Amino acid sequence: MAKLRKKVAEKFSVGIINDNIYEWEVSIFGLDDPYEQGIFKARLTFPATYPLLPPKFKFISEMWHPNVYESGDVCISILNPPGEDAFGYYHDDECWTPVLDVEKVIMCVISLLDRPEPNSPANLNAAIEFRNDIALYKKKVRRLARRTIED
Repeated sequence: MAKLRKKVAEKFSVGIINDNIYEWEVSIFGLDDPYEQGIFKARLTFPATYPLLPPKFKFISEMWHPNVYESGDVCISILNPPGEDAFGYYHDDECWTPVLDVEKVIMCVISLLDRPEPNSPANLNAAIEFRNDIALYKKKVRRLARRTIED
């Protein structure tokens, strides 16, 4: 827990929603360009079978990112249940395992924000823009980051 508290001060904070231990609010901040100055809100929802199955991570703040669906759901292999992917995008060793914890999940999402994977997109338009016009992509993300602190 001390490790989590240290990270809270640096990149994110977490809190339980309405005394429901299965629903957490996450605020991500302190990111690098183009997300800097933004405060991005998300929900971390744990299944009753946690830690055997992974939590769901969904941004509440509007996001423009190749690996975030328009719904806000994050597409990252560690949040997939154990087992081989039928489409071959990831391997079993990249999926959820009960040894992963909340800090690891959030830090992986932060890392994904910093280093998108446009070849495995959840948002095809953001992925195409990221590959073909990085300046426009960053401009949109900066605009969203500014909007998060105005809301």
